[in-house]
Amino acid sequence: MGACAKFAVAGVLGVLASLPQASAEAADLIILTNQGATPGVRELATAFTRASGHKVTVIQEAGEALERRINNGPADLITGNPQPMAELVKKGKVVGGTVTPFVLAGLGLSVRAGAPKPNISTVDAYKAALLAAKSIGYSRGCSGTNIGKGIEELGLTEQLKAKTVFTGNGPVTDYLAKGDFELGIQQTNIMVGVPGTDYVGPLPGVLNKPCQSDVAVMTVSKEPEAARAMIKFMISPEAAPLLRKTHVEPFKS
Repeated sequence: MGACAKFAVAGVLGVLASLPQASAEAADLIILTNQGATPGVRELATAFTRASGHKVTVIQEAGEALERRINNGPADLITGNPQPMAELVKKGKVVGGTVTPFVLAGLGLSVRAGAPKPNISTVDAYKAALLAAKSIGYSRGCSGTNIGKGIEELGLTEQLKAKTVFTGNGPVTDYLAKGDFELGIQQTNIMVGVPGTDYVGPLPGVLNKPCQSDVAVMTVSKEPEAARAMIKFMISPEAAPLLRKTHVEPFKS
């Protein structure tokens, strides 16, 4: 076991020791994740399972399947961007007092495998790359909203409209690998190392507007104490290096 893993295990044990009310029996936790948080949550789930004995299953659902899980379970925790999480609180689907920010995912740019990599090291270079591209693709979620804000700040919204492709379900890199567009932009943590694509780098300066993901205990949870212990570990110092392995930063208040 590496030093990072040992440190994380020690952190989980410390979290569990601070929760005397938690059941001594191993729980079976299910975490529903948003796309941008999934890599980091998987990393944390592995460490938490190793140290606590609680089994943690990470599931990324969408559409009707997600709605069924939210309404009826089985599910214990859910992650999401702040606005969707606030809606779940209003609907009584998550325990309001447990909503906790835990990660920030920055934005990056990729090209199809083997294609020339544009220079995006500065704001001016990134602007020139966007103008030179034949087509640009990004999603309509948090990352897409923030990418659009950056493009607006550059004064390019109208100029790029005709060559912008908005993706549907799934990572932007899925579409990029098929050649649906020339440049793909999304959260770095779900772009690096994707087959059929080459990661170019992070968006420069103030245009790299990160997406925040929160986590909360669901009202349908059968294991709320173990779920709370998982949240406590997710924001612990020991979780930080595990999150950074997946190209995100732990949330700092």
